[in-house]
Amino acid sequence: MIQALRKLVTFDEFVARYPDNTGKRYELHDGVIVETSQSTGDHEEIIVFLVQKFILEYSRISLSYGIPKTVLVKPLETESAYSPDILILNLPNLVNEPLWKKETTVSQAESIALVVEVVSSNWRDDYLKKAADYEAVGIPEYWIVDYAALGGRRFIGNPKQPTVLLYTLIEGEYQVSQFRGSDACGNPSGERIVSPTLRELNLTAEQIFQAGGYPVEP
Repeated sequence: MIQALRKLVTFDEFVARYPDNTGKRYELHDGVIVETSQSTGDHEEIIVFLVQKFILEYSRISLSYGIPKTVLVKPLETESAYSPDILILNLPNLVNEPLWKKETTVSQAESIALVVEVVSSNWRDDYLKKAADYEAVGIPEYWIVDYAALGGRRFIGNPKQPTVLLYTLIEGEYQVSQFRGSDACGNPSGERIVSPTLRELNLTAEQIFQAGGYPVEP
């Protein structure tokens, strides 16, 4: 679970205070400092797997991208700042980011190629708040990896099953595609995740879930 410290602060106050020396991670949600939960091993294994896949692909096609260790995404005109599980930066645009050098923060869509959130207990943030704010920023591609099927049924169906949701920005609004590890009969689907950013990426939801210890049973 996440723990919210309910004192409203500005973005400037937030970046001046965190990170602290406790090793904990925090985000700012509309002026509220939120301590993110400690991730599980499955969660981290999926992140490692995806980072490896992404780096191999954008390096193969010689894109000027990079995946930072720690970076904040700040929607303009809000007192929010998010720390995505994975963020692919468009490195040449960082010179145009006013908050990059001092706060390691980006706010321009041109700097952000793709964002991934791997779902944990605070799934509503990923599906509702972050999806809306990432759309407002203009981030062209947003993945929600719900490997443990924690999200609401209105997002991943009933019965709930592990799902990768890919949000693609089209005319300023997100359109959502769903990818699952198995079909209605329980057989591995083998359907490739079609990424607008990394068009030739050869990756399935089944591979992602298996990386996190969630094998798809035939």
